[in-house]
Amino acid sequence: MATKSIGKRQELQKRDGTRFRCRAVVERFGTKAAFRGPPVPTILLRDVVDADTGTLLTHHLWFTPGKWSVGLAGGDIFEFEAHAADDIKGYQGRREVYNAPISRDWKLQRPTKVTILPHESVAAA
Repeated sequence: MATKSIGKRQELQKRDGTRFRCRAVVERFGTKAAFRGPPVPTILLRDVVDADTGTLLTHHLWFTPGKWSVGLAGGDIFEFEAHAADDIKGYQGRREVYNAPISRDWKLQRPTKVTILPHESVAAA
């Protein structure tokens, strides 16, 4: 199975396999279709940066909300720790069924230690 790099999220690629603190803005909540059953809830984060250096990691990132996201609302700015990992995208089943290219991207996973920041302190920073 050959994969191609799509050149996205290069800062995340540099941190592949490491855990670090991030800051992001909650853009919105939504849903995505599930293979079976009801739709799966989602949360869209924007302007994801390294909390220590302010380096932009990615413009946006989708997550499946869990216990870590309880209390977050649209527009909230928060910090969290997460693990950078690669993300293989595309259909990975039998090629004769659907012959589309597979690509490699990077993501954040296993968010923990969430801290919602007051809006006033972020504006001053």
